Amino acid sequence: MSTPAVVCSGLSFSWPDGTPVLRDLDVAFGAGRTGIVGLNGSGKSTLLRLVAGRLAPTAGSISTAGDVGHLPQDVALDTGRTVAELLGIAGQRAALHAVEAGDATAIAAVGDGWDVEERAVAELARLGLPTDLDRRVGTLSGGEVVLTGLAGLLVRRPAVALLDEPTNNLDRRARELLYAAVSAWPGVLLVVSHDRELLELVDAIAELRGGSVRMFGGTLSEYEAQLAAEQEAARRIVRVAEADLRRERRQLVEARIKLARRVRYANTDHANKRKPKIVMNQRRTEAQVSAGKHRIMHEQRLAGARRELRTAESAVRDDDRIRVDLPRTAVPAGRTVLEVGGLVVRGPERIGLLGANGSGKTTLLRSLVPAVPHAYLPQRLDVLDDAGSVLDNVRTAAPSLAPQDVRAGLARFRVHGDAVDQRAGTLSGGERFRVVLAMLLLAEPPPQLLLLDEPTNNLDLDSVERLTEALAAFRGTIIVASHDVPFLRRVGCSRWWSVDDGLQELVHPGRR
Repeated sequence: MSTPAVVCSGLSFSWPDGTPVLRDLDVAFGAGRTGIVGLNGSGKSTLLRLVAGRLAPTAGSISTAGDVGHLPQDVALDTGRTVAELLGIAGQRAALHAVEAGDATAIAAVGDGWDVEERAVAELARLGLPTDLDRRVGTLSGGEVVLTGLAGLLVRRPAVALLDEPTNNLDRRARELLYAAVSAWPGVLLVVSHDRELLELVDAIAELRGGSVRMFGGTLSEYEAQLAAEQEAARRIVRVAEADLRRERRQLVEARIKLARRVRYANTDHANKRKPKIVMNQRRTEAQVSAGKHRIMHEQRLAGARRELRTAESAVRDDDRIRVDLPRTAVPAGRTVLEVGGLVVRGPERIGLLGANGSGKTTLLRSLVPAVPHAYLPQRLDVLDDAGSVLDNVRTAAPSLAPQDVRAGLARFRVHGDAVDQRAGTLSGGERFRVVLAMLLLAEPPPQLLLLDEPTNNLDLDSVERLTEALAAFRGTIIVASHDVPFLRRVGCSRWWSVDDGLQELVHPGRR
């Protein structure tokens, strides 16, 4: 990379309760596109918020060459803002209007933004978005919010752009627009994403793990290939270390048997007085000393073999994976689960709900009135009380469950230890998703129908795979709104609904 535009030196960050996220991080990002990957909770979004100045480091420093633009993953949650505020032009726009009203003191605040309104409206129109700058964010769909935030970066063109899960909620057309913008980005771009197609457009991968960062040159597939080769080599070393440990254990047992036999013979000679007393005492002492030395030597070699094995094992990744043990809520094949718009759902069907951004997928899911117990996973993940703990939030859905049972249930979603008592408002996007999903699935009664609105948003790559496996094994009914058709196929969707021109059934999903 060229001259670094973002430099983190000794960067550390901990939450107010002392929970560490990043530890003594030294990393530099130069011109080009860098994809940031890592497990949920590893600090990806936190790192971007630190670079954007929205969080202050616990220790260390961050320097940036030029202004920074940040599109956070929770951008859709601030529903009270206007489109102009989301675009980041509200200040310049207000100053421009003040100048037009005769206030010459506002000229400095306009800067070079005399045409900022025109450029903003043009960019919104190019992306197929509403052009009313005073419209509230809460009236936009999730995908429209993300695209509006992207439009703001395109209008302002900051020296450093930070994108946090930018493909969340985007339909196929919107994703193509995003991919094109990323491919043509002229400056420094840091992007956190689980979107494989997007991560194939980057120049480097930065992996956050255990509070530290490691850089890999190339795209996601090149990173995965290098990591796979390293892990296979690490597993071979573990196998060798395990064999060495078994050999040392066997040799220690054999040595103990031999040395015990020598000591026994020396003691027998002494007891039978076969040789002069001084010779027998000397031999018995020598046998005991020799036994002690050999025991210590073999035990040291055994301890060394154990250390080698631990070192080898530490290089093999065994990440704590999400285990979505969905309730055993089978629905009989003939049972009517739902009727809507002339379409009937019976039994444990899988339905993929498709449609462009703003076409009404979320509205439809919210309006459904199923005939069986159901759970709705919202796109915005706004069902948590941010001031309450994770434990308290889940217990509101399952009040009869004992706290230890709730903790056990949360552990299956990789939420355990002190994280259970963490305030919901401090959760990362992926952590928030897992808590909401746990709250829905631990609810009483357990759901026979899952209504899922963009469920892969904010999940790391591994968690997407685990979620796919769990949904594929669910015995109830599932209706999933998603723009990711391959994901829908993997969870078993065989029926396809579209809301683009009113609710209708499709023969096949096509490319969306």
